[in-house]
Amino acid sequence: MVIKCEVYRNTEIESVHQVYGVAVGSNKKILFSSGDPHYTTCIRSSLKPFQASVCVETGAADAFGFSDNELAVLCASHNGEKIHTSTVSGILKKIDIDPSYYKCGVHSPYDKKTKISLLKGGEDFNPLHNNCSGKHSGMLATAKYLGFDLNEYIKFRHPVQQKIVSALERYTGQSGFKFGIDGCTAPTPFMSLYSIALLYQKLASGSDPILSRLYDAMVTHPYLVAGRKRFDTDFMEAMSGRAVTKVGGEAVRGLGIRQRDGNVIGIALKVLDGNQRADPPGMMTLLRELDLLEQSELDKLADYETIKLINHRKKITGKITGSIHN
Repeated sequence: MVIKCEVYRNTEIESVHQVYGVAVGSNKKILFSSGDPHYTTCIRSSLKPFQASVCVETGAADAFGFSDNELAVLCASHNGEKIHTSTVSGILKKIDIDPSYYKCGVHSPYDKKTKISLLKGGEDFNPLHNNCSGKHSGMLATAKYLGFDLNEYIKFRHPVQQKIVSALERYTGQSGFKFGIDGCTAPTPFMSLYSIALLYQKLASGSDPILSRLYDAMVTHPYLVAGRKRFDTDFMEAMSGRAVTKVGGEAVRGLGIRQRDGNVIGIALKVLDGNQRADPPGMMTLLRELDLLEQSELDKLADYETIKLINHRKKITGKITGSIHN
């Protein structure tokens, strides 16, 4: 059984994206899989809540007085909108460092309106606009609180990164992960989809007080996790606190959802060709197959279940929608 996202031009299929995914229950058993549930991929930014957990666990977040909205942006791949950059700026003020310490690099804001506004105003893009600036703030806060070198905080052997590795091993019960370098230059591990699903089951389960605190921050402040016209934000808003999700680069995604009967399900998804456009309809197809969403939630997310394709003259030329094939 495999999920495929078909790209239609008018009524004909023009392209197809293959999607692997797996759902696990509280007993760690596989409830559903599309393709190979043990397919290994890089978790990328779907790791962010678990990287942020070290900032909470070490006491750094409390020592610097981080609010829930600041914890949410630690877990974000944000749009670089004003609300995001101002929140990250507030974190830097609390830890008393400036953006020159960031090792994430600079890119233009994901949000088109923000990008155009900055360009029109003659303003330069800066590290705060980087979608990972919140994550790096958490790493820097942890390093400063524990008295570690601030200049090497993204090196794999740095104590902050080793604490993240230890947390990952504890949450998964696994070790020996292979690592690469993420787009923001921080270490990023390769994991099976099954392992990623287990992480998100634990994040949503309420069984770990540190992860529960981050879960609550994310679902209470979903706009800070992503922003305008982003699936992460719109999904969490539609779910009204009973589910969390976080996208990663190359179209990987983790999701945890609390069912009405008390069971908690963790889900991981990967679009094999890495195309992000197939990520939302792929996830919506999986969620519908498992009957995890209520009709009111499906209605709010209809634009992600079937994505309209619109050309430069604002004409609808086709759609992207998911289906399951045996």
